[in-house]
Amino acid sequence: MADGHHSLPTTIVWDLPTRLFHWTLVGLMIVQWWTAENSGTMNYHVWGGYAVLVLVLFRLIWGVAGSETARFGDFVRGPGAALAYVKALLRGETPLYLGHNPMGGWSIVLMLILLLVQAGTGLFANDDILIEGPLYSWVSKDTSDWLTGIHHFNFNLLLAVIALHVVAVLFYLLVKRENLIHPMLSGRKRLPPELAGQVPRLVSPWRGLAALVVVGLSVWLLVR
Repeated sequence: MADGHHSLPTTIVWDLPTRLFHWTLVGLMIVQWWTAENSGTMNYHVWGGYAVLVLVLFRLIWGVAGSETARFGDFVRGPGAALAYVKALLRGETPLYLGHNPMGGWSIVLMLILLLVQAGTGLFANDDILIEGPLYSWVSKDTSDWLTGIHHFNFNLLLAVIALHVVAVLFYLLVKRENLIHPMLSGRKRLPPELAGQVPRLVSPWRGLAALVVVGLSVWLLVR
């Protein structure tokens, strides 16, 4: 089955803005982890937090106005669909989808929520030494300390979800023989005959650039 899969034609399923969002976020999360663990790098951590906030807000917009496979309406399915997908995996089956499968869709939503909480609480956080978030003065010191605690706890949750995501990608690659990494690099995915005729509607990358500029300016005005 793996050999037959490699002979299948490819279809573009991931647009450029979605792919750039994914890999830029991967790089930023590495930077955010490193700067959080090393003293003297908190200024970089703060700027990285702004970048994460811009990316997450962009992805929320792109989930409504982006290409078909990037839209929440395409990959966020009900609990029944997710449960049915898990049961299929347990039976040894691998249902294929143009974009995210039902479990993958919910993991995207969860990660976006955690990222939004992380970036949002960071705006009000403080380290009791030198660094304060740009909106620190908007709340009391007790509230800032409370949000700082959430910021630290949520980061551990975020790392756990990222680790689970990596394990899932490796599971599909090594056990299911489905490469999820290459399509997110090239944008192209090998599809079985029953899906090969389905070509997702892609929108212009310029729309993505416009959304990114609007979000970037909005965040800049908020934190300046």
